[in-house]
Amino acid sequence: MRHFKTKLIVAGLLFIAILIAFPYFFQYIEARNGYSLSDIVVEHIPAADCSLPIFLCIWGITLLMLIRCVKQPYMLLTGLYSFIILTLFRITTITLIPLNPPAGLIPLVDPISNFFYGKTDFVTKDLFFSGHTSSQFLYFLCLQKKSDKLLALLSTIIVGSLVLVQHVHYTIDVVAAIPLTYLCYLAGRRVAGNRSEFPFTA
Repeated sequence: MRHFKTKLIVAGLLFIAILIAFPYFFQYIEARNGYSLSDIVVEHIPAADCSLPIFLCIWGITLLMLIRCVKQPYMLLTGLYSFIILTLFRITTITLIPLNPPAGLIPLVDPISNFFYGKTDFVTKDLFFSGHTSSQFLYFLCLQKKSDKLLALLSTIIVGSLVLVQHVHYTIDVVAAIPLTYLCYLAGRRVAGNRSEFPFTA
């Protein structure tokens, strides 16, 4: 129990630190110029505002994940560390690969996420790799029940497709999110520790 609490406190502090740093990072990447990619897929998709269905998918599965974590502390710990590693990895790739958004981008409206953007109303240059797609796929990896995993997988497909329709991401951002998220999940699970260390896990 003490081992779990220590890891949970560390994860919580890291999570809070990331949330505090987010506005500064987003303002930095929005102010710089990057490269534009030629994307035959996005170029042939008429842009449309899909903010509402994207919002419902993302936060619906997030709520499901939180509900499941109440009775499964190991899932909470694994999810937290995986998310922290995933976020730090995305910050690194976004910093090293400066990209301008696809032509025809329609700003994604998300009142909850936008709260962490600071002075920037919309973030358009957090591109490689897609945080929307990766978050849903991470939930798919963490959730245990088959029905939950099916919902998270469906949400991953829907969100990954709709961010392309809205021209928020390039195709490579969405495609790369899947294997990269899986690697971050493996690392997060390793940091969280073996499930047997937490006998109170449901």
